[in-house]
Amino acid sequence: MNERAASRRRRGLIENAQAYLFLVPAIVFLGLFKILPALYAVYISLFRWDVVQGAFRGLDNYFDILWQNTTRSQAFWQSLSTTVTYALITVPVEMALALVVAYVLFQKLRGRGIYRTIYYLPYVTSTVAAATVFLWVFHPQYGIANQLLGLVGISGLKWFQEPDGVFQMLGNALGVAVPEWAAGPSLALVGVAIFTIWHFLGFQILIFLGGLGNIPVEYYEAARLDGASQLQLFRRITLPLLSPQIFFVFTIASIGVLRAFNEIFVLTNGGPLDTTRTVTQLLFKTFFQQGQIGLGSAMGVLLTIIILAFTLIQFRILGRRVEYG
Repeated sequence: MNERAASRRRRGLIENAQAYLFLVPAIVFLGLFKILPALYAVYISLFRWDVVQGAFRGLDNYFDILWQNTTRSQAFWQSLSTTVTYALITVPVEMALALVVAYVLFQKLRGRGIYRTIYYLPYVTSTVAAATVFLWVFHPQYGIANQLLGLVGISGLKWFQEPDGVFQMLGNALGVAVPEWAAGPSLALVGVAIFTIWHFLGFQILIFLGGLGNIPVEYYEAARLDGASQLQLFRRITLPLLSPQIFFVFTIASIGVLRAFNEIFVLTNGGPLDTTRTVTQLLFKTFFQQGQIGLGSAMGVLLTIIILAFTLIQFRILGRRVEYG
């Protein structure tokens, strides 16, 4: 018995060693290209950097960004406000549309495989290429979007070149004076949000379709026998049992929006008048264009902390409400 137990123990150790051996390439990759750069960014943020490393500043770079009443701190807080506004526009609309479309495509429709492919195609398209096409679609003079809106009497929209708030523009069209604080997000930011929703909708639809496929059909059949309507089926069965996918999509979408860069860089490059300059855009401008490497690294660290804190709050508050079966 002792020899047999020792043999099992040796076999277990060998299997564990083999498992860790298979993990080595992934660990090395993450260490070299993820963990070490992140740690080095923290190191850089503690110094004054121009082209070469300067004097040690400790947390002064962070204080300059967060608490000093300077143009730099004002730019950071404005960019953070723009980032939050962008997330509030994009994530709820994106998730609601994805859930509705996925629910429809889950039904027995003719050609639903083709529809699923069509909705998923934008997600596998290069963000830069798709954003470049959007610049043409929403061109103020030649774009298809303005031509279609012209059919219903709406014309002259500048889209990605428009810094005015959408509520302010609507008030001007109706002859109503809208105060500055209620001007709303700029039309350019709304345009970027439209692109983001269109581009990432397919991924969320795919996740929701997978979740819908895991819900036992017997639940729906029993509820129908009890006289439940289609709306009741959706509210009482689909939504609760789809909560793991909803929570996952909400978390991933929030993180993606907070760190979005490519689409904004191509569509507006932070303009017009900084109305679409998110934290990532300000970070890029500070680090690469202005050469303030220490401050740019500090902004990157702060953004990482914000995303991490937001994610932990999501898990703390919303994670408890997830129902698994």
